[in-house]
Amino acid sequence: MAQLDDKIYARIQKLCAEGDAFAEEEDYSAALEKFKAAWEILPTPATNWEAATWILGAIGDAHFLSGDFAAARDNLTLALTCPNGLGNPFLHLRLGQCQFELNNLDVAKEELTHAFIGAGAEIFKDEEPKYFEFVKPRLQ
Repeated sequence: MAQLDDKIYARIQKLCAEGDAFAEEEDYSAALEKFKAAWEILPTPATNWEAATWILGAIGDAHFLSGDFAAARDNLTLALTCPNGLGNPFLHLRLGQCQFELNNLDVAKEELTHAFIGAGAEIFKDEEPKYFEFVKPRLQ
């Protein structure tokens, strides 16, 4: 797999670190600005880069935490198509949570099951219990 130019990679890391800091402060609008700026400097096609996976994951996470479940779903779905996206337990968890909140319950069960398979019950530890309770009958 091709690697990003060191200067571009360093800029992306800096922007994402700034975005993470805003997200920690629950300033999701500012976090999204930083993450989207990182996305914009990826060479095209952006989805071919491994960095795209975690940038889109961060964008999806910020949208989820701010309550924009449709935008989160769209970004997380795209993240799954990027390198090492499919099978990433966190991406499947957040996507399943979005689908749950959007009342797409069959898809939510699938995604939350993938999260459990990839990381076990531990991945649900810091999440609202309703998500694990929802998928738990399927896991038995």
